[in-house]
Amino acid sequence: MPRRNDNSELPSHPSPTPGSPAEPGVPARRLSRRGLIQWTGVGLGAAGAGLLPGIAQSAQAATSPEATAVPASFTSGSAGTAAAAFDPIRPPSVPLAVRSPYLSTWLNADLPNGHWPVFWTGHTTAMTGVIRVDGTNFLFLGAPSVADHPLSRGAVQRSLTITATRSAFVFEAGGVQLDLTFLSPVEPGDLRRQSMPLSYLVADVRSADGKAHDVSLYFDISGEWAHGDTGTKIGWDQEQLSGSGGTTVTSLHFAPDSPGVLKEHGDMASWGTVVWSATNRPGLSWQIGSDTAVRATALGGQALADSADTRQPRAISDSWPVFAFRFDLGSVRGTTRSLLSVGHVREPAVGYLDEQLPPLWKSYWSNWQEMTAYFHSEASAAQKRTAALDHKVRTEATAAGGAKYAALCALALRQAYAGTELVSRKGKPWAFLKEISSDGNVSTIDVTYPAMPVFLYLDPEYLGLLLQPLFEYAENGGWPKTFAEHDLGSSYPNASGHNDGNEEDMPVEESANIVLMTAAYLARSSTATAAAFASAHYTILKQWADYLVDNALDPGYQNQTDDFTGFIAHSANLALKGIVAIGAMGRIATAAGHSADSAHYAGVARDYIAQWVDKAQDTDKDHLKLAYDQPGTWSLKYNGYPDALLGLNLVPREVAQREADWYLSQANQFGVPLDLRHSYTKGDWEMWTAAWLRGHPVSDLLISSLYQFAHTTPSRAPFSDWYDTAANTQSGFQARPVVGGVFALLSLRG
Repeated sequence: MPRRNDNSELPSHPSPTPGSPAEPGVPARRLSRRGLIQWTGVGLGAAGAGLLPGIAQSAQAATSPEATAVPASFTSGSAGTAAAAFDPIRPPSVPLAVRSPYLSTWLNADLPNGHWPVFWTGHTTAMTGVIRVDGTNFLFLGAPSVADHPLSRGAVQRSLTITATRSAFVFEAGGVQLDLTFLSPVEPGDLRRQSMPLSYLVADVRSADGKAHDVSLYFDISGEWAHGDTGTKIGWDQEQLSGSGGTTVTSLHFAPDSPGVLKEHGDMASWGTVVWSATNRPGLSWQIGSDTAVRATALGGQALADSADTRQPRAISDSWPVFAFRFDLGSVRGTTRSLLSVGHVREPAVGYLDEQLPPLWKSYWSNWQEMTAYFHSEASAAQKRTAALDHKVRTEATAAGGAKYAALCALALRQAYAGTELVSRKGKPWAFLKEISSDGNVSTIDVTYPAMPVFLYLDPEYLGLLLQPLFEYAENGGWPKTFAEHDLGSSYPNASGHNDGNEEDMPVEESANIVLMTAAYLARSSTATAAAFASAHYTILKQWADYLVDNALDPGYQNQTDDFTGFIAHSANLALKGIVAIGAMGRIATAAGHSADSAHYAGVARDYIAQWVDKAQDTDKDHLKLAYDQPGTWSLKYNGYPDALLGLNLVPREVAQREADWYLSQANQFGVPLDLRHSYTKGDWEMWTAAWLRGHPVSDLLISSLYQFAHTTPSRAPFSDWYDTAANTQSGFQARPVVGGVFALLSLRG
């Protein structure tokens, strides 16, 4: 889990580019517009806003406090001055193409106009969008540099709607409406489709004033998508692809010229191919070349050259090659659609010990070209499936925790799944998880654990696939210790293990986590599947459970998942986790047909919880302590959630009631701190606590507080799980899959 306690290793903007200051104290050369945006990292501020006078006032209004209320409809106003509406939440960072650990592009702003999309680290992954209406160009995405055709007009953003699978912008420009939708499918129960590391971009254009307008659309992405170092040389090509139903696709693709297989640079993959594609339609043209030259052609109202620059390979920053599509839509009155997709494909996907494992999609398609063609051919079906999923999440989350809870679930879903990816090992599917933005470990158990609720709610089998490599390594891979491993490797994507035993040990933490996840998975599986899984892994599970019997009631001086708070002895919350896990082992024993063991573990859990209540209660018995030996202290006992999840009912109801009352008295404006030592908290644990204490007013308070943080925080980064409940700012971490913990309340409904 995490080691970093600040953002010193998480840059808010990319490395200097040509025309930007090389380092502090060095006189700056004249900044290009692209250089200004990249250097400042804040898009159109006081200096940059003048470059787009048509949107400067709109951008200012949309970030004001008055613009943060949940809207019922668009905000009215004249073009260029109206604040954009956000439904049902103003995200701290807008998910754009968010599909895997290496396809993770976001917008750290309210408006895409004048801001570059970025990889989750803040590295620019430039994407430009311009709509031309009756001869006038309007920028709606990115911060492009254009020498001969300065962009003085910006499309007016009317709204941004966030659902579980899509971010949908509505713009107006020159009498037309542009609906721009970034759709990253989540496909529960469908491994074939879930394995595709591809994301849609859908552009629908129609007349907004009833008149016919001559319209074209222009999109490009830069070579920055291919590598974290802009000095890296890349090569490129164009291909025509054929899908089912007569669908044809133009695909522009590029990759590092000297790939570093299974290596990263700034958390971006150093190998693999970026695939940028468009479904063919009349008026489509394409071009690969220098950013200023290609954009100038489109902004001049001309078709692109259908050609690729021959000067390759060359550095990403050498004349900034871009990969561009232009859609000449002709005279537009009714709705006309343009469809694009972006993806990042890698072979191999990960390393496991001494094996290189292929991505699971290779089990269904022989190459990425076939997969991409299929992805485009079934776009309409994918939109219907994901719309149904959006509806399910929204309606069921609203029923479980209200509208604000539903908004948090919509924001969290893509991020949770995109921290994982599917691979094939010996013909069988496995899932790996990256510990994004903290350690970068492979399949960290105490990162998988907080993410668990989303998979229990939508796709329990996916949780089983995440557990498989953890068991395989402990049983056959050379893990030497009696308690469970912390992770499968220090640096994703290399699951190289820790056969020397040198890792960040969390003995009670990880042993309890994997036992609890296994019991939860079995509870959502068929009787036959549960029996087979429990029996297959019973020996190692019993070993870990017996370790907990010996160590969980009063944990020694150990590390635990919130390791940024430090080691702790006699932790009441860690003890609770271990005791609940012992009770969960009774359920696992039942599934495996070991009735005597089932009775034994259930009995130990009941005995231990009685002792725990006595040890953990503070002097006045109105709340539970942080640690047994620290009277006058307290902490969030989020590990009450698995007790409720599994229906073990170990924690006495009156103890939970007093604890809930206590949390109400300790709340700050943006949530309840993790414990009394700091004002920060973890959003995943807030939602676990809300689920455990559902029905008590503190549950609604926790939901509302987390919503207010996400909706109003000035920290513009992909949904952070570690934030300050008083300052409303990110404390660290971003884009992590642990936000799957938001689904804790929904997981109790299954």
